Amino acid sequence: MAAESQDTSYVEMDKGGDATLIGKHCQLEYCNQLDFLPFFCQSCKKTFCLDHRSETAHKCANAGAWAERRRQAQLAKSSAGEGKRMREFVSQKPCAADSCKTTIGTSLVPGVHCSGCNRDYCLKHRLKEEHDCKNKIPIGARPAQFDVAEQTRSAFARLKAWGAAKKQSAGRVLPKPKPSSAAARLVAVNNLKKVAKGDAKLPPEKRVYLYVEAEVETTTAKSYKGEFYYSKDWVVGRVLDAAARSLQVENVNNQSPDERDKLRVFHVEGGRVLEFNEKVGSSLVSGNTIVLLRGVGPPPDLIEL
Repeated sequence: MAAESQDTSYVEMDKGGDATLIGKHCQLEYCNQLDFLPFFCQSCKKTFCLDHRSETAHKCANAGAWAERRRQAQLAKSSAGEGKRMREFVSQKPCAADSCKTTIGTSLVPGVHCSGCNRDYCLKHRLKEEHDCKNKIPIGARPAQFDVAEQTRSAFARLKAWGAAKKQSAGRVLPKPKPSSAAARLVAVNNLKKVAKGDAKLPPEKRVYLYVEAEVETTTAKSYKGEFYYSKDWVVGRVLDAAARSLQVENVNNQSPDERDKLRVFHVEGGRVLEFNEKVGSSLVSGNTIVLLRGVGPPPDLIEL
């Protein structure tokens, strides 16, 4: 027999479930018709032909039993909000904006929660600009988070100042009168090639000649700058390792997870911190200056110097 239907009080009997089933007689008195596709009434549990399959047609002795079972089954199902405690009252409190005395949380003045500072405001002060959100410490936030943010801002300020100074100093190594001219850059690169150090086995066409510097406090060497050449096929991370060794700068990038301890490569002409996986040949050209800086954080999109 087929499973109970969810839509009708009768179901068609499953002939495929019994190979010996060749039909049944309608159990309605005075009918007794042999039906090869009989129907089973889910209310009175009897078998009927096509014409008498409904409760009305066979005057079911237990009419409505199927519908009642179905109703009880629906009532037994858990509702969408079952198990959740409904709020018994609306919390009323003053607007979190300074000098605002509006009471929020009432039926007339609902409160608007700001996810930035984790406070509730009236409709007038709901926008971040209206309640000075950027200058508020979020409720529940750990002070350490803001210490890191402040350190990051300080590092970028130091980076910008350093980059501006290095762009000026880079201009002084170029011949006068126009250090920015193509001819002056060519002369400077030629002079750089004469003094730059690197792997002598590296083919000349693969070399990128660079001025490399480090912050004075990060190196133990007498000189915090030098001229070197590297392969165009190297990534910036490999250049950083080589430059740190040459300038005797402590490099703990692979040992410390703290960004404040890590070295980064700052490209003076490009005005940005380079990614470790950038190709040298794509990001640098001969005559450029790079600086090893510690604790400046991962590269931003661009630093406006």
